[in-house]
Amino acid sequence: MTVATAPSATGPSGSEPAVRADLAPGRIYGVLGPNGSGKTTLIRLLTGLTKATAGHAEVIGVTMPSRPTLGQIGYMTQSDGIYPALTAGENVRFFAAAYGVEASEAVTDALRVVDLADRLDSIAGTLSGGQRRRLSLACALVHRPPILFLDEPTVGVDPLLRVEFWAHFRALADDGATIIVSSHVMDEADRCDELLFVRSGALIARGSGVEVRREAGTDDLEQAFLRLGGDQPRNR
Repeated sequence: MTVATAPSATGPSGSEPAVRADLAPGRIYGVLGPNGSGKTTLIRLLTGLTKATAGHAEVIGVTMPSRPTLGQIGYMTQSDGIYPALTAGENVRFFAAAYGVEASEAVTDALRVVDLADRLDSIAGTLSGGQRRRLSLACALVHRPPILFLDEPTVGVDPLLRVEFWAHFRALADDGATIIVSSHVMDEADRCDELLFVRSGALIARGSGVEVRREAGTDDLEQAFLRLGGDQPRNR
């Protein structure tokens, strides 16, 4: 697929990202950058939740927001996107219905993918923090979207759940999904097939972890980001 956002007229501080990238299916793409770099804004533009103040945002050749295109997109937000008074199953069924999915097995399959099939009738508000994050992921993928946006999905979760989440992401990519994961945690970068470094609303580097390190002349990915962003001299 192709994702693109035209530059905003609001300037570098708090600006909308200016990014264009062709992303192949079956791969995980990491959108990396510090807090405030424009990662969430980029995802919200590409999912149609934020309208560009200048230019446009485009996904698979369609200008966003586009209601028909939303059926091909899954989006897991930074905060838990679930209803705490509903059961786990009711939450997933709600999102399935919103996407026009009526098959009950879709709900069961989504919960199974995130290892919550045994919590179908549990009230979401009684689940642990990690279970609520997994439920949010189930809601995002219940309609089996070919494109999945995950906005800092592992922030605040324990190391074991992080490993489980990345195993889920890899399995989804292996099944052909295009997955875009935003993060400011650099040690997650090597779990991605390709990295897109965002700084002040602009794409400053793209490539595999090996390629980005080579371009920056360092084996440390955090140092690579700083150097490519102009924060450190390359000979340091």
